Amino acid sequence: MAQSAWSAPSAAGLALENRHRDGERAVWRRQGLIAAALVAATLASGWYSEVDGGRLLDGLPRIANYIGRTLPPLRAETLGADLAEWYWNLGEWLVLLVDTALIAYVGTAFGAGAALLLSFPAAARFTPHPAVAFAVRRLLEAARAVPVLVFALIFVFAFGLGPLAGAMALAVHTMGALGKLYAEIHENALAGPVDAVRASGGSWTQQMRFGVLPQSMPGVVSYGVLRFEINVREASILGFVGAGGIGEELYTAVRRFEYSDISALVLLILLTVVLLDGVCTRLRRRITGALSAA
Repeated sequence: MAQSAWSAPSAAGLALENRHRDGERAVWRRQGLIAAALVAATLASGWYSEVDGGRLLDGLPRIANYIGRTLPPLRAETLGADLAEWYWNLGEWLVLLVDTALIAYVGTAFGAGAALLLSFPAAARFTPHPAVAFAVRRLLEAARAVPVLVFALIFVFAFGLGPLAGAMALAVHTMGALGKLYAEIHENALAGPVDAVRASGGSWTQQMRFGVLPQSMPGVVSYGVLRFEINVREASILGFVGAGGIGEELYTAVRRFEYSDISALVLLILLTVVLLDGVCTRLRRRITGALSAA
């Protein structure tokens, strides 16, 4: 009697352990299949894209040679004169850098504002009608699916050369990118504040303004500042199609094979992006921290 009472729990425990091992094997098999599929997809993509390891190795020295040609000789005994010659047009380049930052700022401000307005009807939980959410989401997808340079070309054709085309291109693309992110942030908002505004007789606009927006504001600000960092980098190349900023000067230097100017401009853009990245990161942390505490 005692022996059968002892063997029954052992059998049940053995069966449970076997099921656990079978579950682990199934997980490992599934993960192995996924890893094999990823490896196969990577190899197939590399073959289709004509990725050749030999060509890559042959091209690396040429890349180093090109970079070396863009760097001017800097000697310790004449360092000041060499730097002055390297950055011979620093004043004008700094003005163009400011123009680039302003293009990015204007594009981000207008794009983020439009994205915030469209994000509320795009959020499935709070949209006034499913058809409205569908239409707005398709609009946002179209805005972010088209590359910024294509938008810049269109606006250059429409408005002519200059910063306006670049700011408009960034605004449209920013609207599409941030609109999706903002809508997803709204989706995670608690329903209680929205229900309270609705119960007190508030309209749909008031529900969004006083029920959803206060909850979403930290994410809205954080993503907006992050998008400004991205747009500064984007604005640096919009000049390649005549949309203003320092990109025009860089494109001119590349076309004329002015190697020292190329390295000087690229280094200026890099330093500007690094500086803005640090400033925007601190600003984003302070703003989101203050909003979360409120």
